[in-house]
Amino acid sequence: MSYSFWIILTGALVASSCALLGCFLVLRKMSMIGDAISHAVLPGIVIAFLISGSRSSLPMLIGAALVGVFTTFLIEFISKKAKMQNDAAIGLVFTFLFAVGIIMLTLFADKMDLDADCVLHGEILFIPLDILTTGTFVDIVPRKIWILFIVFIIVIIALRIGYKGFLITTFDPSYAVSVGISAVLWHYVLMTLVSLVTVVSFESVGAILVVAFLVVPAASAYLLTDNLVRMLLIAVGVGVLSSILGYFLAKWLDSSIPGSMTATLGILFLISFLLAPKYGLLPRKLLRKKA
Repeated sequence: MSYSFWIILTGALVASSCALLGCFLVLRKMSMIGDAISHAVLPGIVIAFLISGSRSSLPMLIGAALVGVFTTFLIEFISKKAKMQNDAAIGLVFTFLFAVGIIMLTLFADKMDLDADCVLHGEILFIPLDILTTGTFVDIVPRKIWILFIVFIIVIIALRIGYKGFLITTFDPSYAVSVGISAVLWHYVLMTLVSLVTVVSFESVGAILVVAFLVVPAASAYLLTDNLVRMLLIAVGVGVLSSILGYFLAKWLDSSIPGSMTATLGILFLISFLLAPKYGLLPRKLLRKKA
C-alpha cells in the first residue's frame, strides 16, 4: 500500500469514530467536551509515563483514559453543584488540567521524551513507518491503524447495542428516567467512548484535528437532515471526505496535513450552511422571497 493511502486511512478512521460520537455530543449541546478531554488528559499521560517508565501505548492509554473519564465527571459535578453553565464548567476544568499537565511536562522534561506540541498536532506523517514485527500478515498494516480500527469497531458495537439508550436520553432524558432508563449511566457510557476515541486518536492526528472531527462533521450533518441514522451516516461521509480532500490539499500546498484536513472540514461545513435544503442560508432566503 502507498504512503498516502495509510495517512488518508488514518484520518478516515479517526473521522468516522469521532463523527459518530460527535452527533450525540452536538445533539446534547456538549460539542466542546471533546476539546476538554483532549487537553485535560495530558496529566494522565505524564503520570502514566512516570509510573511505567516507557512510552508504550497501553500505560499511556490507561492513564489518559482514566483522566478523561475523571474530566467528564468533574465537569458534571461542578456544573451541578456550583449551578454553573456546562460550557463554563468545561472551560474551567480543561484549562486547569491542561495547565497542570504542561507544568508536569516541564518539570519532568529531562526524564521523558514527550512533546506537548506533538499532542496538539499529532504524528500523522509517521503513521506508515510504525509497523509491527510479528512475522505475520498483521505487519502489512501500520500499528496505529490497527488500534484505530479496533476502536472504530468498539464504537460501532457500542452504538448498535446501546442505540435506544443513547437515542432516548439524548432527545428526552426526562422520559428516559420515567421509563427506567438511566440518563446518568448513558451519559457516562458516551463520555467513556469519547475519552477512548480522543485519547487513542490524538497521538495520531493531534488534539486540534480530533476536536474538529468531533464537532464539524456532526454540525454539517445536523443542517442536512432531521433523521438521526442519516445524520450519523452523513457525518461519517463528511469526515472521510475531508480526510481525502484535506490530504491532497496539504500535498498541493506543501502544508500541514491536520491543518489542511481541518480547513477542509470548515469548507464543507460552509457549503452545508449555505446550501442545506431545509436549513441552509440561501434556500431559506429564497423561500422568504417567494412568500
